[in-house]
Amino acid sequence: MTIPLHSKFRISLIAVLIGIAYYFSGHHASTLVMSSEYLTSFYLLLITLTLFLWTTFHFNSKKINTTLFITLLTCSSTANSQEHLIFGSAEEVTLSLQFFVIALSVPIILLSVFIFKYRTTKIKLDECSERFKGSFLDAPIGMALVAPDLNIIEANPSLHKMLGYSVNELTGVNFKNITHEDDLQKCQSYQNKLLSGEMDSYQFEKRYLDKQGRIIWGLLNVSLVRHNASPFYSIAQIQNITERKQANELLTFQASHDSLTGLVNRREFERRTKRLLSSIQQEPDKQHALCFMDLDQFKIVNDACGHTAGDEMLRQISSILLRVIRYRDTVARLGGDEFGVLMEYCSIDDAHRVATSLQKAIQDYNFSWEGHTFKMGVSIGLVPIIETIPSFNELLKEADAACYMAKDKGRNRIHVYHANDSEIAKRHGEIQWVERLYQALDEDRFCLYAQTIVSLSNDKDMHYELLLRMIDEKGEMILPDAFLPAAERYNLISRIDLWVIEKTFRLLQDNPDFLENVNFLSINLSGPTLTNSNILDFIIEELDSSGISADKLCFEITETAAISNLNNAMKFISILKDLGCRFALDDFGSGLSSFAYLKNLSVDYLKIDGVFVKDIVDDLIDHAMVKSINEIGQTMEMKTIAEFVENDVIKGMLKEIGVDYVQGYGIGKPQPFKDLL
Repeated sequence: MTIPLHSKFRISLIAVLIGIAYYFSGHHASTLVMSSEYLTSFYLLLITLTLFLWTTFHFNSKKINTTLFITLLTCSSTANSQEHLIFGSAEEVTLSLQFFVIALSVPIILLSVFIFKYRTTKIKLDECSERFKGSFLDAPIGMALVAPDLNIIEANPSLHKMLGYSVNELTGVNFKNITHEDDLQKCQSYQNKLLSGEMDSYQFEKRYLDKQGRIIWGLLNVSLVRHNASPFYSIAQIQNITERKQANELLTFQASHDSLTGLVNRREFERRTKRLLSSIQQEPDKQHALCFMDLDQFKIVNDACGHTAGDEMLRQISSILLRVIRYRDTVARLGGDEFGVLMEYCSIDDAHRVATSLQKAIQDYNFSWEGHTFKMGVSIGLVPIIETIPSFNELLKEADAACYMAKDKGRNRIHVYHANDSEIAKRHGEIQWVERLYQALDEDRFCLYAQTIVSLSNDKDMHYELLLRMIDEKGEMILPDAFLPAAERYNLISRIDLWVIEKTFRLLQDNPDFLENVNFLSINLSGPTLTNSNILDFIIEELDSSGISADKLCFEITETAAISNLNNAMKFISILKDLGCRFALDDFGSGLSSFAYLKNLSVDYLKIDGVFVKDIVDDLIDHAMVKSINEIGQTMEMKTIAEFVENDVIKGMLKEIGVDYVQGYGIGKPQPFKDLL
């Protein structure tokens, strides 16, 4: 600490006066000629000035200094006027005065040192207090001085602002009154340990309530100040971490919820189901269930109104599902238009009632978009969760199989899974085909067959339809009816279509003589392929790079695939027809709206469904249907091709009706394509 200049002066002056007093006390007899009375007065005045300077050094109050000076002066005068004051000889007086000066100087010096240290310490404490007060008031985080009973002694402006209070409004408020009820017990537990001496400080994240009752997250750090070993007050520092907690909560929510609907996502659904499967081992008597839901004809909404409308519909349906399920059930969006509901502590009968309520709620729902109104159905697969189910994947596979059976039986219905269900067993058989199909594609274990298409008016035309066969692990030939349903169900059909297209281009390039003599080859395309822009681009690139004439290729699409993907089918057909490719509409007559949609599809050939052709000789209705289809085709300048022609009688009757081409076992059986090359 730096001593002020005026204090240094006073210290020096005191020392000088004491020195003068001591000097004169030893030399006055020989050097000064004055009476003993005057000498006494001189010393008393000197001592008075010394004491006055000493007091003014330690006390800054002018009033105190003036009072002391008058008091000291009065005492000095009184002492000087005492008649009984008797001086002895000069030596005795000298010794007495020297002793008196020394005796007076020692306590003055000792007291000066003590008070100097006291004042130094006090100044430091005052400086620390000022710094703490400045830090307390100006701190960017909330701070409070808190009594042992959690009443707020003083709170800084940052804490008031954080909790939405005016300055000093928190003084006297108990911290319990601004703490979230779920954190009260934890907060009190920490405080008790702090007061009992089990800990010197504590820190944890807790929730506060601001003046409006909103939750404010704070990182609380509390340290205790003791006085005489007893709790005096505590210092609480509170950092506002609300934004961080909200960001973390948002990240956690996004990781476990679907971004479109806000429902639990597949990952979180799987986690909760696995937890439930684990609990079954400890509670084998408890019943649970899972249902798998797939919206019927949802694709129509996307095709008619676009994906924005489809997304909005999914959001609205999600809200409906949340209103119907029980409070402890979990509803999740598993992907696309598929949903799952996990029903805990629910018998299969109760689960069926919940599923029925879900189905009815969706049935009663009308979706409107820009003047269009749609009604939805839902196919539901329901499966009990029992102890013998080995895994989540197996459980979901059973639920998915049951849902598939609900769709297969006419859609918009509920199918309950049973382990001995023969229909489910068939479904499982399809699932097993998936792995075999992947292996066959990877190992190139497919081959092409060809079946001739004969003209009933011109024998010179050479037409063939390319047919697919799969070679199994033992080298046996497998017909497409065995594996195509699984390929279509599990989205492998487009990959298989691409294999056929690639193989056809390679074979035609490698066999130019065959290419020159054949009129065209028909290649079957599935519905998903019509929506695959990559396959369309591939065909265009191959036509350009291979040099193969586009009119050598005819793409067959089924009536059902064309109608369910009408816009995409029209675009696909239009682009390739402009390049010279031909198109045939396969299995015509099997759909419900064949004639209504036919005028929208610019195809070259109508292939009359074989179900009408095979009994044409004996069934008048089939005969009428074939005749009607043929007439419509000719009216629209399309050539007709009859399938399933198994004998000459059928062939002759078709020729009478005016059908252009025939195909079937009575015309020619399928044969390996390589045998024709």
